[in-house]
Amino acid sequence: MTSAAPGDEVLHRIETGAISWITLNRPAAMNALTWENRERVIALLADASADPATRAVVLTATGKGFCAGADLRGGPAADGPAAGDRVAGDVARMIRLGAQRLITAVLDCEKPVIAAVNGTAAGIGAHLALACDLVIAAEPARFIEVFVRRGLVPDGGGAYLLPRLLGPQKAKELLFFGDAVPAVEAERLGLVNTVVPADALEATARAWAERLAQGPTRALALTKQLVNASLDGDRAAALAAEAAAQEINMTTADANEGVTSFVERRTPKYLGR
Repeated sequence: MTSAAPGDEVLHRIETGAISWITLNRPAAMNALTWENRERVIALLADASADPATRAVVLTATGKGFCAGADLRGGPAADGPAAGDRVAGDVARMIRLGAQRLITAVLDCEKPVIAAVNGTAAGIGAHLALACDLVIAAEPARFIEVFVRRGLVPDGGGAYLLPRLLGPQKAKELLFFGDAVPAVEAERLGLVNTVVPADALEATARAWAERLAQGPTRALALTKQLVNASLDGDRAAALAAEAAAQEINMTTADANEGVTSFVERRTPKYLGR
């Protein structure tokens, strides 16, 4: 099932096996995000969360770039007031309602989200990829914290995501210098899970997504919440959240199936409920 025409700037389809494919489709602009594109991606992630039939999401792009960041052709605040018209609070509001909403839409999606990074991921494009639960990068891919090159503070969660993935010292190196990180180096650092040849990217993403789509969807959602919150709270809060999550999970059909199949010594058949 598809909800976009080939000429649309964000393509969407639901594949057999309950996988939602979200594809940025502005190859001539290296898939730089406009306001409309951003809102479309946010809406599709919300739809994936709400639809019980959707059990995994793949976020990818067409052309040579994954996402070159925000479309700045209208200026640094392309979807906000012009510099001369801004008053105190305008920029912070624009960031909260724009870049930060996009990243939190990925982090809060109740289905596992795979980034299939086909090429350059820069600025908010890098953060969009790194916010995903699993990151598969094609060999030509690279990740660039371009904000410092423009005299800007990293937004869209960059200073939140990178220290959690890399530790503070390496995160500051990337954020301070803005050097490109090739895919192989990104894998070594732990920014991505695996690197594959460009022609194997889609097949690898599909194979991973199919495995996730066959899993216990609600348990995966709760696990995602626990891991994402684990670095933000203390041990007592983390353990309390873990116990509460398991309490909720034990009410699901998949948890019952998992235990029953173990007792009966057979492969479980999860339904995502």
